[in-house]
Amino acid sequence: MAGPKIRDGALRRRATQVAEATWEIPPSAKAGMRVPARIYATPELLAQMDDGVFEQVTNVAMLPGIVGHACCMPDGHWGYGFPIGGLAAMDPDHGVISPGGIGFDINCGMRLVRTNLVFDDVRERIPALVDALYTRVPAGVGARGLLRLNDDDFRALAVHGARWCVEHGYGWPEDLERTEERGAMSGADPDRVSPRALERGRQQVGTLGSGNHYLEIQIVKPEQVYDRAVAARLGIDRPHQVVIMFHCGSRGFGHQIASDYIQAFLPLMASKFGIELPDRDLACAPFSSQEGQAYFAAMACAINMSFANRQVILHRIREVFADVLQRDARDLGLEMVYDVAHNTAKLEQHEVNGRRRRLLVHRKGATRAFAAGMPDIPAAFRDIGQPVIIGGSMETGSYLLRGTPSGQQSFFTTAHGSGRTMSRTQAKKQFRGQELARDLKQRGIYIRAVSYAGLAEEAGAAYKDIDAVVAATERAGLSLPVARFTPVGNVKG
Repeated sequence: MAGPKIRDGALRRRATQVAEATWEIPPSAKAGMRVPARIYATPELLAQMDDGVFEQVTNVAMLPGIVGHACCMPDGHWGYGFPIGGLAAMDPDHGVISPGGIGFDINCGMRLVRTNLVFDDVRERIPALVDALYTRVPAGVGARGLLRLNDDDFRALAVHGARWCVEHGYGWPEDLERTEERGAMSGADPDRVSPRALERGRQQVGTLGSGNHYLEIQIVKPEQVYDRAVAARLGIDRPHQVVIMFHCGSRGFGHQIASDYIQAFLPLMASKFGIELPDRDLACAPFSSQEGQAYFAAMACAINMSFANRQVILHRIREVFADVLQRDARDLGLEMVYDVAHNTAKLEQHEVNGRRRRLLVHRKGATRAFAAGMPDIPAAFRDIGQPVIIGGSMETGSYLLRGTPSGQQSFFTTAHGSGRTMSRTQAKKQFRGQELARDLKQRGIYIRAVSYAGLAEEAGAAYKDIDAVVAATERAGLSLPVARFTPVGNVKG
C-alpha cells in the first residue's frame, strides 16, 4: 500500500471553506485533477484528518470519467487508494471502476434490529446473551461459519444474497424489504470469481470477522431520541428500548476478489487503457471494458455474500434471544430496522447540473443516504427518507439517521462510522486489552473479544468523536440524526 506522499500540509492549506462543514481543494492544487476535491468536516474534524486524506482525495479527482467532485466524508482517514470515507461518481460510458474506491471488505455494512424489550427486561441477562452470541456467531481472523455449504450452494448464495437465506429458513420474508438492494444486487456472476475466492467465502457465511467488526446490544435513552415521530416509524418507540446492531462484511471472499482484480488491472492500465495515475492503489479499468464488467460482476457476488452473511447472523441473534429469554423471536419483536452497505459501486440515477444522469457511484467507507421519495427506499418509510446507521466505537455509542434532500450535493452519501484517528499499532502500544475490558465492565458494558490485542486496537480513544462526526453530517446537510444508542454488551472480533 502506498503511503501519504505530502506531509507538509501543502494540500491542506489549499482547502477553502465553501459552506458550513464543507471544504474544497481546487483542480489547480495538483496537476492532473479533473474536478475539485471536497471534504465534509467541521474545522475541528478537518484538523484531525491526516495528510494522507488530502493526498488521496486529490488523487481520486484525477480518475477518468469522474463527475462533480471527489469527496471525503467527516469520518475520513487515510486508506487504500481512496481515503476511507471516499466518494466518486463516474460516467459509466467514459469512466473507470476502481477496486480501491470500493475496498477490500466489499459491502462491509451495518444492520440494526429493534426489540420490544426495555433494559430492565434484560439487565441481568446481558452476560448470558453476550456469551451465547459469542458462541453462535464465530468471530476473529479466519473464523469459519456454522453453516456448511457446498460449491453449488455458495454460488447460488452469491447470486441471490439474503434472498437465498430466507428461502432456506435463515430469516423472515420481511427482512428483505428492510435491506438495501432487497438483499441482492443484480448482475452477480460467480464465473467471474476465482476458485480461491469461492473457497474462502464458502466457509465464512455467518461470521463476524475481526478489526472494527462487532455485534452489540444497545439501549435507547429517552433524551437521545432526536426525532420522535421518525423514530417511532422505524420501531424505536419506548424509553430505554433494547436494540441490536452489528457491523461486518464479505470477509475473505471480498478481500480475495479485490486482490485478484487489482493485480489483473495493474499491468493493463497503461499498456491497454492508456491510464496514468500517481498511485498504484488506484488500479482501475474502464467500466465499459470487458475487464471492468468482469470485476463489477464479481464485486456484486461479494455484495450478495455480505448481505447473506448479515442475514445468517441475524438468524443466530434471534435464536440466541429466544433461547436465553425463553420467548419466541417474533414475540420479542426482533424486527429489522434496516441494513446499509458500505464499500460498493452502484449504478444510480442522479441530478447533475439540472440533468438526470446514470452514474457509477463508488462509496468507500461511506453510506448511501437517499432522501424521501427516492426509488429503492422501502415503501414503509419512503416518505421519511432512507435509514442510515453510523456505528461508533464500543465505548461510546452509535446513531440512527435518515437521508435528506440536501444530500444531493454528495450523491446522497454520508459518513459510515467514527473514523480512526490512531493506527492499530499505535492503539496496541497505548492501551491494554485486559484493562480496557475491566474498565468497560465497570461502566456497564459487558464484552467478549477473540483477543485482548484486538480489543486494544478498538479502544474508543483511537477513534474520532462519534457525536462530532454526526453533527458534521447534519451541518453539511448530508443526513439528519434520529436517535443515539448506548452499548451495554458487545462481541468483538
